[in-house]
Amino acid sequence: MRNLKKHTILFVSGALFALSASVEAHADSVTDWNIKAREIVVDAKFPTPQSNRALAIVHTSVYEAVNAITKEYPASLNLKALDNSSVDAAIASAARVSLLYLIPERKREIEDVYKEALSKIADSDEKAQGVTIGQQAAKAVWVAREDDGSQSQEAYKPYTTAGKYVPTTIPAVPNWANRKPWMFADPTKFRPAPPPKLTSDAWTRDFMEVKKMGQKKSKDRTEEQTKMAKFWEATLPPIYHGVVHSVANMPERGVTQNARLFAAVTRATDDAMIAVFEAKYHYRFWRPITAIRNADIDGNENTLTDASWAPFIPTPMHPEYPCAHCVVAGTVGAILKAEIGENATPELSTVSYTDGGARRNWKSVDDFIQEVSDARIYDGVHYRTSTEVGSAMGLQIGALAIETYLSPLKSATILQDR
Repeated sequence: MRNLKKHTILFVSGALFALSASVEAHADSVTDWNIKAREIVVDAKFPTPQSNRALAIVHTSVYEAVNAITKEYPASLNLKALDNSSVDAAIASAARVSLLYLIPERKREIEDVYKEALSKIADSDEKAQGVTIGQQAAKAVWVAREDDGSQSQEAYKPYTTAGKYVPTTIPAVPNWANRKPWMFADPTKFRPAPPPKLTSDAWTRDFMEVKKMGQKKSKDRTEEQTKMAKFWEATLPPIYHGVVHSVANMPERGVTQNARLFAAVTRATDDAMIAVFEAKYHYRFWRPITAIRNADIDGNENTLTDASWAPFIPTPMHPEYPCAHCVVAGTVGAILKAEIGENATPELSTVSYTDGGARRNWKSVDDFIQEVSDARIYDGVHYRTSTEVGSAMGLQIGALAIETYLSPLKSATILQDR
């Protein structure tokens, strides 16, 4: 969702992520390990799509280990655990083994975090049993997901004519649609209808709005809208996981409940990325900077060229339609609504590493989803139609996640081909 080169700059110190973690309350070992795991993944310089995949594997392993002990929900793996096994040890062990599979080059950092967590648990048979069940869960999940297509060869073919120069940076994850999803067999099932025709009133509206509101030095964008744009320049998992913490940290929630929530959110978000990149590379719709600088060729007399127009943030290196940020927000929002109830009024918040650790708050899930949608227009990288379609697409994916992972009568096996 973001230019990968810009990501590299933001990854370097990890200090802003430490700030994010420091202001999040710690509900239990699941939320603690969410913070630890995502910091390790971010420090490893994983771009957004790969980060979402990694954290889905980690949190699925954690959930399977915890649920094997507590047996609160239908099991999807045949793991045999004693009821008195240490849940905290199982969580630490599952996260450790998953991270070692995913990022073996970060072994020292992973082991240090793991040893610190385990040192807080008294030595006992229960602790040893927890470690074992965590290892078993992580291994089973890794076997199921190691060859999910994420390492398939990228073969993107830039569009050009013989002998003509085109930019040579390969766009982000053009192979992502070839991955094996967690919940469905075919990502095209979520592919939306095409973007507006360039001669349509909808295109004129979209063009004029982003040209006016998303320009780098726009005089029409308010201070609050500029803050919103800067905040949602962030796309990596921590900015969404902070919102999930708002729910996970609510009173009287159990550790298995939180393990299931994070597993559902991370797997659904990973699937959302597969589906949205499938759609992006199918439609290959142009970004605002391209459209506005080339408005003289769109066949629409109501759109005017501005050859020097630039967006508020660097344009992500992949096609525009639909808005990936909006798809993820819709997916996460749908799951949170199901978790807390449609009419709940939670205190949602998170912090942004692109805005110096600033915190923003929302009184409802819908407000959170809408802000993400608006922000991407103020960023100058998306059109209104794309954000609306993206949000709706995310709600559909979230609905499938609710049916698949949060139904009390269902067991979503990670080993089954869908």
